[in-house]
Amino acid sequence: MKKYLIILFVCFSSIGFAQDKYWQQAVSYKIDVALNDQAKTLKGSEHIVYKNNSPDTLDFIWFHLWPNAYKQESTALFHQLKNDTSRMKKMEKYSFGSIDGLNFKVNGKTAITEAHPNPQYIDIIKVKLTSPLIPGDSVNISTDFNVKLPSYFSRSGFADGEFMISQWYPKPAVFDKDGWHEFPYLDMGEFYSDYASFKVNITLPADYVVGATGVLQNADELALYKKLGAENTANRTGKPALYKSIHKSAIKKLSYEIDNVPDFAWFAAKNFVIQYDTIQLGSGKVVDAFTYYHDKKKTLWNSSIDYTKDAVKHYSKWIGEYEYPVVQVVEGPANNSSGGMEYPTITLITSPDAKKETLDAVIAHEVGHNWFMSMLGSNERKHPWLDEGLNSYFQFRYEAEKYRSNSLFGDAIPEAVKKMPEKDFLTSIYNALGSLPMKSAIETPSDKFSSSDEYSMASYVKPALWLFILENEVGREKMDKAFQYYFSRWKNKHPQPEDLKAAFETSLGVNLDGYFKLIDKEGSFK
Repeated sequence: MKKYLIILFVCFSSIGFAQDKYWQQAVSYKIDVALNDQAKTLKGSEHIVYKNNSPDTLDFIWFHLWPNAYKQESTALFHQLKNDTSRMKKMEKYSFGSIDGLNFKVNGKTAITEAHPNPQYIDIIKVKLTSPLIPGDSVNISTDFNVKLPSYFSRSGFADGEFMISQWYPKPAVFDKDGWHEFPYLDMGEFYSDYASFKVNITLPADYVVGATGVLQNADELALYKKLGAENTANRTGKPALYKSIHKSAIKKLSYEIDNVPDFAWFAAKNFVIQYDTIQLGSGKVVDAFTYYHDKKKTLWNSSIDYTKDAVKHYSKWIGEYEYPVVQVVEGPANNSSGGMEYPTITLITSPDAKKETLDAVIAHEVGHNWFMSMLGSNERKHPWLDEGLNSYFQFRYEAEKYRSNSLFGDAIPEAVKKMPEKDFLTSIYNALGSLPMKSAIETPSDKFSSSDEYSMASYVKPALWLFILENEVGREKMDKAFQYYFSRWKNKHPQPEDLKAAFETSLGVNLDGYFKLIDKEGSFK
């Protein structure tokens, strides 16, 4: 979950190597899942094709079973929540979740599985392969699964008639040049996933509106979403046009497809208002844009489609063109400890409906994660700043350009500062940020922070300031070109901090050894 404190960019760290030696695993999913909205459960099955592009022979694959993180209070998730006073309020009232019914098969043969040796990591399992998986070969893995959804207190779950279905299916952990990354689910600390293709069938009661990763394949349902959405975009002050099922039965099956994304999430509610429009990018490419929000009087969400379009246009211009066919934004339950949570092509916004600048900023930030998380798939758990920090740097610029505002300071910004030109305004904002206590180094894994406040400062704010320092040295035009070069080199791959450094040095034509040492510096940069 992203605090919309306004954050910046982040670098990656690991052992550098030439791109011609680079490799990453390939995965494809076919998933069928059914929602029981009364029991708050999922019943599913999946078939995975896992291709080993590594130079190593594999005898097993670690799998994430994320729903088990919610199963009992001895998991790594609950341990983290209990030890962070700023997150303790999440523990006031909740119901557990879990996953069971697993029956892994490898190439049609029943597989042996092993629990993780750490007793807190019940959301990780080792699936032993029935024969060694040599470099270049693929293996077919299948399993059934049943999920009991938790109440909504950490990303996935249900609340107020809405379902947030994320981190829900058995998922291979990433195996890269550094080995396996079979870490547990945490509230403070995000993910690292292989790029994959998805074909997902979702069965649920017919009166639900669904937003999901990828493109809806049901032509009649998609046409209705677009029709209602266009009407609501055109008429924002009157009574919205609401969804009514076109299906003859009480149950419907919706199918979604998408290639080359690191995750799949979906959201469902009966009372969603839909907005729809298209976005034309600089190349001429047209992207479908949807927002889904609750039918409330005087809601700021009637402008959410504009904010979504603006975010895609700005980030495409600054970093590189949005490559997916659709972008979607969903209103979730109000949650003051989070701005939202992003997934490929879709994001959940949980920021309370305060004022337009705040809503616009958090939508821009979460949509921006389509670049820094999805199209640039860094290890968010090990290098959270590569995701959150880089994104915050651009969010700050977005807010400054449109509103002369900043989500971190809100109404505390003096009127005289708001009247400054954009560059002077940003300089003033970053000068103020530089005076804040910044104990931890930027290059700190997310599970090493003692509190969410320190995590936010080091992973969001400090790297944004770090990037602005470089922008002041080289100029914004060269800074943008450096990001664009980085994006073109590492799109749909897993960049590390040293890859960001190499890309910036190539684009800028300067040695950045001293500058990149700052990511390891504790305290302020002064």
